This record gives sequence, structure tokens and C-alpha cells, in this order.
Amino acid sequence: MRLLPPERRAFLAPAISLMTASVLFVMSVTTQAQSTKLATGAPVSASTADLPAGNAVDGDEGTRWASAAQTDPSWISVDLGQAYDLDQVEIYWEAANAEIYEIQGSNDGSQWSTLATQTGGVFGHRTDTVPVSGVYRYVRINGTTRSAGNQWGYSIWELGVYGSEADCDNGCVVELDGSTAQARMSGGDIVDVHYTINGGGQLNVRMTRDNGNWYHNIPGLSSGDVISVYYTKIDNGVGETTDPIQYTFSGQGSSSSSSSSSSSSSSSSGSGSGSSGGSSSSSSSSGGSSGSGSSSGGTPDLGDIVPLYDSDTALEPAITYETDTALITRFSDRARDRHAKEDHFQAYDHYLSFYWEDRTASIEIIDNVAKGGNTVRMNVRTQFKLSDTEAENRWFYRGVGTVAEYCDNGVMQIVDQYNYYKERSFNCRENRPIQVGDKLEFEISQFLDASVPNGRANYYGTTFLYIVGEGLVPWDVGGTTPFGGIKDSFKIPERAWLGGDTTIHALTSGETDNHFLQMATNVGYDNAQPFMRGRRVLHSSAVDGVHDERPIENPPLQGMIDFAGPHYISDSCGSCHVRNGRAAPAPVGQPLEKWTFKVADANGNPDPYLGSVLQPKARNAAASEGSVSIAYWTEQNGLRSPNYAFTGVVPERFSARIAPNLVGMGLLEAIAEASIVAQADPEDSDGNGISGRVNRVLDPETGDTRLGRFGWKAGIASIRQQLARAFNTDMGVMTSVYPTPDCGSSQGDCGGSGAELAEQHLADLTKYISLLGVRPQRDYDNASVQNGEQLFVDSGCAACHTPTMQTGQHHPLAELRNQTIHPYTDLLLHDMGTGLADNLGEGEATGAEWRTPPLWGLGLSACVTGGVENPLGGQGNEVCTPEHSYLHDGRARSIEEAILWHGGEGQSSNDSYQGLSAAEKQDLLNFLNAL
Repeated sequence: MRLLPPERRAFLAPAISLMTASVLFVMSVTTQAQSTKLATGAPVSASTADLPAGNAVDGDEGTRWASAAQTDPSWISVDLGQAYDLDQVEIYWEAANAEIYEIQGSNDGSQWSTLATQTGGVFGHRTDTVPVSGVYRYVRINGTTRSAGNQWGYSIWELGVYGSEADCDNGCVVELDGSTAQARMSGGDIVDVHYTINGGGQLNVRMTRDNGNWYHNIPGLSSGDVISVYYTKIDNGVGETTDPIQYTFSGQGSSSSSSSSSSSSSSSSGSGSGSSGGSSSSSSSSGGSSGSGSSSGGTPDLGDIVPLYDSDTALEPAITYETDTALITRFSDRARDRHAKEDHFQAYDHYLSFYWEDRTASIEIIDNVAKGGNTVRMNVRTQFKLSDTEAENRWFYRGVGTVAEYCDNGVMQIVDQYNYYKERSFNCRENRPIQVGDKLEFEISQFLDASVPNGRANYYGTTFLYIVGEGLVPWDVGGTTPFGGIKDSFKIPERAWLGGDTTIHALTSGETDNHFLQMATNVGYDNAQPFMRGRRVLHSSAVDGVHDERPIENPPLQGMIDFAGPHYISDSCGSCHVRNGRAAPAPVGQPLEKWTFKVADANGNPDPYLGSVLQPKARNAAASEGSVSIAYWTEQNGLRSPNYAFTGVVPERFSARIAPNLVGMGLLEAIAEASIVAQADPEDSDGNGISGRVNRVLDPETGDTRLGRFGWKAGIASIRQQLARAFNTDMGVMTSVYPTPDCGSSQGDCGGSGAELAEQHLADLTKYISLLGVRPQRDYDNASVQNGEQLFVDSGCAACHTPTMQTGQHHPLAELRNQTIHPYTDLLLHDMGTGLADNLGEGEATGAEWRTPPLWGLGLSACVTGGVENPLGGQGNEVCTPEHSYLHDGRARSIEEAILWHGGEGQSSNDSYQGLSAAEKQDLLNFLNAL
């Protein structure tokens, strides 16, 4: 028996031996529990299935599961939905049966314990009734040897699993296998588990919820380890703490225990003990399944990971769809200052004053030509009335005289003050009717009516390229038009669409600092406005609401005023993520204001004087937690590493993290968990030296176990949670996701709890970050870049920096669904060696493990970080002032330095790079710079 609830300890005398206590405990449970049949109708999977696995649990003895012929081993697994105290398994075999098979149990679907091994089976119909014991959610029949004469596979008419409810109302400990136990609790809105191993430091963890049950795995145990466990359960706002359980781990699938003495449980209206996650030593060492435990369809087993999105997720409307008569495309646009190809103005990519008011448009293209008709119609819906005489919609680019000239300018037809349209059947560029494949370049000019309340009235719009019969495409310039005009547009090859359909056009306006500010090309019909509102949140101060762009013209955001602190790092998102780019190290001795320092005590728990993140700034009479600067750089063999100086408390553990760039995050969130887990190989089963692992993290809103995607150590599961966490620790702003301030146990000036930021602001900011567009790859036809791309693969870089991924079908945003993207990341954790290691883990990541960063935008980031200068003055004379900053702490001053810092799992690629000729190295670097 492996179930140890504390309330059963009362009748155990202290002098009773551990083995006797275990026997008495079994008797007490089995006399009270009612065994029932559990498997019928439950979800089921199989390694192979010539006949469906569901036939074995459908209650019909006339239907059966059959594995693939002559395939050993083969298995069938049933998910009981929750853990049960098992007592019997019954298998009604068809004639093609097993001579030797195992009955296995699991609580996470990936780690399996053998409950029974059966031998001596003979060919022919038979029923095996096998007694088992243990508390498990999953039961697997694993056939290893077919019976003599069985030339087929393994075949089961019906599988019966019997057991009773596991009693974990007041907490219990369950052994999963020879090295892992699981703490459990039933009921409650929130449950935290607090435990020590062999008297070591206490770990406090928010448990994972599975329907009405809670659990947390305790890995890395050895036989004889003593675990002391107690729980804090919060139900309807009332906290209750259980008595401690002292539990001796057997490592053999049977429990040992000793009763514990403690005071009675206490109740309060508070939230109980902190639940801030423990050190990396408390984490599971297993990552993804790397193909093991696959279902019959080959889908990787996610174990306890709950997908962010699934078939029940509410989906926003499609961007593009077809009817019997037309190809329909519905998207959005924003107002701009100049035209796309005017690098002599360099005034296209930036945002103007009041960009969140009245200056977006929703567009619907009805392409009848795609379905054999003869017209293309464009319906336009604006936020404010357009000028009756200047509601321009320019079609078919000419480029004669100016780089903004079209042959079909025309004012749109007015439906009402918000709705306009233009419809054509003739292509004035080619002097013939419109046909499939035509390049319809267009630009809608938002010349607003003079009565617009704020800002100026006249604006231009985005330049789009629509291919008739195909849809919107990212474009670049080159060649001449049929009229002899310059800078004709052409579709960028799809292999260079790094962000799939979100990919924006190539830079043509010369604004090298604004690469990461752009809206995705395919932003949905109703999403431009929330995108703009979210952008305003990012650029507004949480102290006074002031906008960091054009602060005199742009009024403060009232919904952000007086939220920051009492402890915080910066007062706005844009302060650290300047132009949505990565930060760079400050000069020696100057405060690192664009960094986050995660901190902890010696056991990996939040620092008692700092909390989980060092917050140097303070207001409202709070005391500063001190600041950090780079005291000096240590340089060896051309590689430098920082040495930090703290002005306040020096934490025993810390991890320095520089602000990364923000583009492409929505696409990374949209990749299905199975696609990421499929790449994990925690045991390096293929022997290539790469053992990527997933980071499993707790969802702060649901308690579910999620796959970590964001942050330098993949410690956050979603964009919403990443932003809410940044509000909490970086700005001191409470949200519904993280309503409690980051506060050490010895601090008393952290402020109150409760959400401050409006939910709409968080939702808008989430949509803004999700829908930032990705620039396309550049120089994709250059021979050096193409050779560099091959060298990237040959050197082993692509083993972690996965070039191509497919986003899933369940993300709520249509812009992000079903996209082929080229992020150059596997989103997995990799040990990068001692040179890059710090001493503080995160979730299941150790100090040496880092998430593979995406490489899209790599060659653009230095100009975004460094910005531009204009030494000559006047229009069109801005030039990039690059500031190179790579890796998690910005230590690398070039992409080559970043490569040379790769150790651990990256050492082989580092060695391969160093073995290249000078010309080959340059080709590889040219490729990386083209991303």
C-alpha cells in the first residue's frame, strides 16, 4: 500500500515498527473502501492499433483492441481520470495473447511502476485476473512476449481495472517509482505543499490541480529518505494548515511511515505560507518524452502538462476564408506619417500622437476573380469619419515621379461616415481586366474629417501587396514597373517569411531603429484597436501615466497613474524594452536599470530581505532594496564576463537577466505543446550530446502544470502571465494574475495585495505583444548566406535552434494559427556549461540551463538597441548607431562571441564553428545576420 493520509496515524502507537504500521494501515483502508470497475469508457491509448484501443474499454466483449502484427513490445494504457487505490486488473484476452506481460501504474503518464509481471500465458482465449496494489491514475498492459503460435499481435476483448477512491482529503504521499514520490491533497481552491527532505531546507510549492485533486512530484529520492510534509489549503478565502506527515521513502513501491506529533491545524483568512517555488534542486529532472509513451497516433505523451489551448478554446474569426464566389481577406491597418518607400523622409515606421484614437481601419477584400468572377472589392471601416473629398484608396503601383504613385488613386465610395468601398474589374497597371496572379499593391490614406477631436487629421496608411487569387504577402522592392517607375514591389519567397503570415514587408523607409515596432501584416479585422491600446499601456508610466513618446502631445493614461511600487525596477514596460528591443549592459559602475536580478537564499527560496526579484527603486516611504552595477569585466581568450556589485543586501543566489526583444512571442505561444515535447530528449537517447528538456511550470491562475516558454529559463507559460509577472516584480503593479507584491519574509513595506491594473489593459497589452510582426529574412538569395545556412545545420546549431516550426490550430488569435514559422528555437532547456551558469534555477531549470532563444531579428537587434543619430540633420540622414548585446546578460559583444560562449550541450557546435575556415565562418555569420 502506498497511501499515507495523516488522519490514519491516530491509532498507531509510537512503538510500532514501520512495517507493522504499514500493515495496520492497509487493513484500515481495505475494510472501508468499496472496490468498483474503473476503466470502462475511460480515455485509452496504445503504442499501435490495428483495431481501435477504445474497443478494449467499451464494455462490449464482442469488440477488441489489436496491436500491430508481430510488434514486441506493445502496450495499451487507460487513463482513469484520477488516482485510485487499485486492487485488481482483469484482462479478457483474444486468442492472440501474451506469454509474458507487465501490468504497470503511473500518476503522470510517463513514469511507470511495475505492479505485476505475468508469465506462462498460452495461445487461445482466456481471462487473467491479477491482484495489484497501489494508488495510480494510469494503468498500462505492456506485452513483451507473444504466446507460442501467436503470429499476430496482442489482442484484448475487454480490460477491467478495479479499485476504490484514494483518501487524500487531508493530504497523503504516494510513491510513483523508485526515485519519485507525490504529495497529494483533495479539495480546496488553492493548495500549497511544504516539505523538507532529510531535514534540509523547506520547499514551498503551489500544487498542480487535476479536477478536484492537487498534486506535486517530489523527485530525486533514495530509499530511506525521510520526507516531512504539511499542506496549506485555501477554500473560500479561508486558509487551513494540516498536521505534518513524516514519511520514509522505500524506493521499492511500498510505503514506510512514522507518525508525527504536531499541534492541531489552524485556520485564518490569510493565504497561509508562501508558495514561491523552491530551488532547482526541488525540480524534476525529466523533460519531454522524446517519443516515448506515444499514443497510437504518434503524439508525444505530455504527462502532466495541460495545454494552454485546446479544442474547447474560443477562437477569433479567420483572417482568410473562401466562399463559392470569392476569396475573403479581413484585416486591419494603422495610420502613418509618410509612404513606405520614402527613405528620403524616414518617417513611415514610427507611431504618431494619438495613434490609439480614431486612426485604425478595418479592411475586407472580396476577391471574386479568385473564383472565376471579374471584380475585386475592398470594404473599409474606419474609427472616424473621413474627409468626403480625400478618402483615398490607391491601387496598382506605378512609381513614376515619386515612389508613392499609383495609377488608380481614386476616392472611395461612401456608404456612411464609417464605411467606404472601392471596386474594380480593370487592372490599370497591365491595361487589361484583373486576373489571378496580378500584383495589387494598395494604400489607404486616412484623411480624417477636420472635426477629429485630437491630433492632426491627415495620415497615410500601410502599403500592402495583395496577389489576386492568393492573398496578402510580405513584399520587397526591386526592378521597374511597366511604366518605367522605380522600386517596384515583389512577393518575398515564402522560405524567408520568418513569421509566417505575420511577416511584415522588408525595410524600405530607412528607419533601422524601428524594426520591432510593427503590427503583423495579417492583424485581424477587429484587432488593430486593441493592439494600439495595448501599445499605449506599454509606453505609459505606472507612476504618473505619462507616455514616453511625444509626452507633450500624448496625454497621460489615467488607468496607469500611481500604481508603481512601493518597490519596483522601472515605471514602464518601454523603459527596459526600448523600441521593443533587447537591452545592453550599462557602463561599469552605473546601475543596471534595464535588467532583472532574480534572487534567493541559500536554499533557493525567496530572499527574506528582497523577495524573488531585487527592486532597486522605491516610493511611498518604502526603502530601496539596493541597486546592482557591473563592478568590472573579467576577460579571457577574448571573452568577457561581468562581475556585479550590490549596494544593499547581497543575495546568496542570483540570476542576472537582461531585457530581451519582444517580437514573435505570439507565434511561440501558438506552437502546440506536443510539437515542443516531441523534440525533447532528456536522456540523450540518440547520443548526439543534446538533451533538451521542457520546463514544467505552474499556471498561477488555474494551478495547472504548463509548458514553460518565456523568459531566459522558460519559467513562464504564456504571454499574459509573463506580462503580469513583469508588472508585479518589475513595476510593482498588482494584477489579477499576480495580486500579491513580491516581498521577502523580513520586509514590511511592500504594500497591499489586490489587483490594481484594469483587466482590459492587461488583455490589450497581451494582444499587442502577441501581434507584433516579424521582419523577413534578408539576403536569402546571396550565395554566402545560403552557404552559411547549410553550415549552420552542418555545425549542429539546428539541433537546438530548430529552423522551422508549425503553430497549432487552437490558439484564440487567427493571426497565429496554422502558421509555418522559422524562429530558430526549440523552446527547450539546454545545459550551456559552467561558463554561462549562474547559481539560481527557475522551475525545473538548473543554473546552467537556458532556454534556446529564437534567432529571428538577430541581425537587426543592434540597430534597434543602439538607435540612430543624424549627424547631418534634416530628412533622410538618420544612420544606425549599433549597440551589440547578446546572451542572457549581454556579455557577448558580437554574434561570434555568443557562439564562442557555447559550452555544455553547445560545445560541439562551438568546436565545429572554430574548425571552419575564415571564409566559412563569415558565411555562417552572414546567415545569422540575415535573420
